[in-house]
Amino acid sequence: MTQRPPRKPVPCAAVPWRARNRFVLLAQGERFLPAMLEAIAGARERVALEIYWIETGATAERFIGHLVEAAGRGVEVLLLIDDYGSAALDAYDRRRLTGAGVVLARYNPLRLRLGYGNLRRDHRKILLIDDRVAFVGGAGIADAFAGSDGWRENMLRIEGDCVADWWAVFAGNWRRWSAHPCTPPRSLSVGDIPGRVIAGGDQPGRRPIAATALGSIARARQRVWLVTPYFLPPVKLRRALARARRRGASVRLLLPSEATCDVPAVQAAGRRYYDWLLRRGVRIFEYQRTTTHQKLLVADDRVLLGSSNFDRWGLRWNLEANQAIHSRASADEVVATLRRDCTASRELNLADWRRRSAFARLRERVYGWLEARASR
Repeated sequence: MTQRPPRKPVPCAAVPWRARNRFVLLAQGERFLPAMLEAIAGARERVALEIYWIETGATAERFIGHLVEAAGRGVEVLLLIDDYGSAALDAYDRRRLTGAGVVLARYNPLRLRLGYGNLRRDHRKILLIDDRVAFVGGAGIADAFAGSDGWRENMLRIEGDCVADWWAVFAGNWRRWSAHPCTPPRSLSVGDIPGRVIAGGDQPGRRPIAATALGSIARARQRVWLVTPYFLPPVKLRRALARARRRGASVRLLLPSEATCDVPAVQAAGRRYYDWLLRRGVRIFEYQRTTTHQKLLVADDRVLLGSSNFDRWGLRWNLEANQAIHSRASADEVVATLRRDCTASRELNLADWRRRSAFARLRERVYGWLEARASR
C-alpha cells in the first residue's frame, strides 16, 4: 500500500451544470450490487472506488474478487477507504488486494495525536469505471445491503458529462492520501439530462451540499420530499421546510422508525422536532419494513442523491458528495419509488404524536441534549 502524509485540505470546487447525462436509479442491493460488479468486470483501463464502509464478508468477497481480477488483466485499480468506517475490512483482505496490484490508500488514518481531527471522515461512496460510468449513492460494500430484504438504499448509475467531474472529485481526494498518480479522464457526452456534481472539501465553513439543498427547497413550489436515516436537521433546514409548506408545497419526510434505524439514539434525538414540524403541516412517515439508510431530496424537478445525510454531523464534519439532477422525469421516477416506501410506512399525525408515552418523551430529551452538546 502506498500511503503519503496528507496534503492541505481539498477546497470546494464550483462545478457547473453539465447538459448531457443519463441517470438510472438503482433501488436496493439486489439491483445496484450486481450492476456495480458487472461494471467492474467490463472495465478496460481504470477502476476507482472511494468508500466509507467496506466490511469483510460475502459482499466484500465478491467485490474483492472482481477488483483483483481487473488488476490481473492490466486494469489500474485505485481503492480509497476511510480508515474508521472500513476498520472491519480485515488484514487478509487488504493483503489480497495489494498483493494483486490494487493501489490501496486510507483516508485520515486514526491517530491519537489528531484529537478531534479524527472526527473528519470520508463518507463518500463512489465507483468509477474508465471514462464511461460512475455509481454514486449511500451504500456500503457490506452484507447489510445485499438482496431484496437488505437495508433500504439507492445507488445512481451515471453516464455522460458528469463522469469526468466525479473523476476530478476522486482525484482531488486521492492525491492527498496516495503518492500514486491519478489524472481525471475526459468525459463522454451521453443523454440529455442536466446534472451537477456537488462535493465539498474538508474545510470548516464550506458546505456546498447544505447550500444546494436549502436553495432547492427555497425554490420549490409543488413538492419537497426529504429522506434521511439520521434526522438531526439544522435550524435553517427546519425553517426551509416550514416555509415551503407555507408556500403551498407538499412537504414529506420519510424517516426510520425505532425498529428500522441502525442508530436508535439518533432517531430518538431527531424525534424532538416532530411536533414543531407536524404543527406546520409537514407530513412525516416512519418506514417499517427494514433498516432504512437512503438519503435523497426531491424539490419540484430537482433531485439530490448521494452520500450525505441531512443532519448537522454530515453537513458539518464528513467529506460527502452528491449528484444533483434537473429533470421532471427523473424527479417523478424517484417520487414513484418513494410512494411505494410510504405504503410500507406509518404516517404520524399530531394528535397521536402528542399521546406518546412519558418514557418516549424522556428519551427524546436525553438524547436530544446529548446530540446538541456533541454538535457544538
